[in-house]
Amino acid sequence: MPKDPVCSKEIDVAAARTTTGTTRFGAAEVDPRAGTRSFFNGQWYYFCGLECRTKFLATPQTYLKQAGS
Repeated sequence: MPKDPVCSKEIDVAAARTTTGTTRFGAAEVDPRAGTRSFFNGQWYYFCGLECRTKFLATPQTYLKQAGS
């Protein structure tokens, strides 16, 4: 299982990608409380929720350096 690069929590990929509905334009919706993801620099990163994803997207290099240490 991948780990959230911000809080190091293990993320259940299947739960993070489970569709809960669709937007009026047909895009898949997921429940961010089950986990979320973001594509950055050619790679998918998984997060426990929106708060960690927002922190990562604000300063990704901070968290990538920590994960690489």
